[in-house]
Amino acid sequence: MNAVDRLTAALARIDDATGEGARACLTVYRSQALAAAQAADARARAGVTLGPLDGAIVSIKDLFDVAGEVTRAGSKVLADEGKPAERDAPIVQRLRAAGAVIVAKTNMSEFAFTGVGINPHFGTPGIPADRERVPGGSSSGAGVAVADAMCEIAIGTDTGGSVRIPAALCGVTGFKPSRQRVPTAGAFPLSGTLDSIGPLARHIADCANADAVMAGETPWPLEFAPLAGLRIGIAQGSAVDNLDDTVGKRFPAALDRLKKAGARLSDEALPLIDDMTQLLSRTSILVAEAYAIHRDRLARRADDIDPVIVLRTTRGRDIPSADYIDALRTRAALIKAWDARLADLDVLAMPTTPIVAPRFDEVADPKSFMAKNAMLLRNTTVVNFFDGCAVSLPLPREGGLPVGLMLVARNGQDRRLLRIAAAVERLFAA
Repeated sequence: MNAVDRLTAALARIDDATGEGARACLTVYRSQALAAAQAADARARAGVTLGPLDGAIVSIKDLFDVAGEVTRAGSKVLADEGKPAERDAPIVQRLRAAGAVIVAKTNMSEFAFTGVGINPHFGTPGIPADRERVPGGSSSGAGVAVADAMCEIAIGTDTGGSVRIPAALCGVTGFKPSRQRVPTAGAFPLSGTLDSIGPLARHIADCANADAVMAGETPWPLEFAPLAGLRIGIAQGSAVDNLDDTVGKRFPAALDRLKKAGARLSDEALPLIDDMTQLLSRTSILVAEAYAIHRDRLARRADDIDPVIVLRTTRGRDIPSADYIDALRTRAALIKAWDARLADLDVLAMPTTPIVAPRFDEVADPKSFMAKNAMLLRNTTVVNFFDGCAVSLPLPREGGLPVGLMLVARNGQDRRLLRIAAAVERLFAA
């Protein structure tokens, strides 16, 4: 189908009164998207292309600046008080220049600060596999939009797993790049130290193309890395503790398929993760930085902010500046140690999340919410802390609830990781 026809189909999914469009997409760019799709089709008829994203139907998370619009970041406070953006965020500019058809802004956890994906202000979309289950966050609308065919590619942000968690829970693919590759200017911040921007899509090739465009790189042919002889480390310890029944069956089944394909699997003890956990239990870099961003807003309008976000963010008030600085220094040393630890592996593998998507009623009270939130973030946070890159791939599920396989690589190994992910995706599709 041409771009206009694919846009028409995406808008029909958004507008379906029986679906999740109203909760997944907070702003819909009907006329602008149609004009972009028509321009893409005109170029195609003339034999001209702007690249692999020319005519692709793309959504962007609600925290990206679009010229002339207030950037809400899932917050009614920001919607009330924000000033219209003067220009598009750099990644939005790059997507438009590549011919992407931006169809909508997608819903998110308020201020991008939970892995569950609940938004009490704008509603929360349920996952396609079971509408009574949460989509994961913070890029909640992005995961549902891709899974429900409201777009072909969704752009989210990932500070502790906010691309990979909704990808895993919704049954799609999500990529968190090495943080420095994609500019975060024009994206409402959560943590300047940890924020990164990444795509979600049904296939890794679409993620690779979107990532290259956002990074200002020329999209490149995504060749399959050979699986035979591939060195895959299987994270041990906390990364595989307390898996629920579904993840506990699918993850080892996936490893078995990789082993049969010739990959060299090795169990890897990772005490550095324990070092990370101990550090963050004393001083959370993310919480300290989030509180610095929101302290005035919390003082003025806490009653208008999601209570869970208020609870999490205000903890930053009690973090001394000296402890925060020490945490940054300790993290830098741990990153160096992590890079050396993974040097002899091609990728590290672990479940993206140790549990499937919780039901809405399982996160209805603050205590259970925080417990599920911690579980959803447990594995993905590792990659942000150690400044790596990672992809979440959906595992074969035969109609059950989605489960994600996370492949992790060192900082700067993005292209190699995407090639490996392409080969694993093909294996699982066979």
